[in-house]
Amino acid sequence: MLIDFRYQALNPIRNNVNWLLRPLEYIMMAPRNFFEASSDYFTTRGTLDQENRQMKARQAELSLLANQSEYLQVENDNLRQLMDLQKQVSFKTLPVEILFNPPNPISQRVVINRGSSDGLKLGNPIANGDGILGQVVRIYDHSAEVSLLEDRDFAVPVQVARNGLRAAVFGAGRGNPLELRYLPVASDLEVGDILLTSGIDGVYPPGFAVAVITRIERNADKNSSNVFCVPVAPVNRYRQALALLYDPQWNAKASAPTAPGTTPSSAPGRRQTRTRGMQ
Repeated sequence: MLIDFRYQALNPIRNNVNWLLRPLEYIMMAPRNFFEASSDYFTTRGTLDQENRQMKARQAELSLLANQSEYLQVENDNLRQLMDLQKQVSFKTLPVEILFNPPNPISQRVVINRGSSDGLKLGNPIANGDGILGQVVRIYDHSAEVSLLEDRDFAVPVQVARNGLRAAVFGAGRGNPLELRYLPVASDLEVGDILLTSGIDGVYPPGFAVAVITRIERNADKNSSNVFCVPVAPVNRYRQALALLYDPQWNAKASAPTAPGTTPSSAPGRRQTRTRGMQ
């Protein structure tokens, strides 16, 4: 031992023995190395899976917040239009909110959160910043049913903004275009004409946008025209609207309001008629 300590005499033997035993050492340590590597792999895989689930949950939350933000922005824009509409008219209005659709897939009606206890009356028109949406057809103390423009055979007296021609717009059911009925072939109508409420029925205030003519089919043999229109106001989009508490006797002494949903150039006889929603 002293000679080895002094002169390192056994180093060649050690090197040879180490060279012979090194493979055996690797073989003996292989199970431990395999266990450690597997443990690290599954630990890392589990951590990554957990982080992935957390990131997906966070992404879903952010997507939901973005959708809510977009919805609130659209709702805010609609409420601003309703406030502008309230300033334009000379009669009382009542803010309403659509609660739900009755369980009837054929009927195009909605239920609102206002009723007779709020001053709402049967027949009151419902509108938004773009134009007419419908009319109250059934009323309760704290709610009411509103028939929308697309409801079958629902009628609104209108006149063509360009030339003052009077007619009536009828609903044709969910998803179908509105119709102008009982018009002769020679009627002065053009695609793109805007139809406004005429006010002659005493229910709808005059000058509110209702629909735009999209197609005209003239039948000379029967002396009749099939005229199809689309509503100006988005009938099935927003939840907030205004009930127009219009009384023609009370408003007879007041000056006629500017037609909501139209520019001042939309008076009958002018060609440049446009709705606010089309600008």
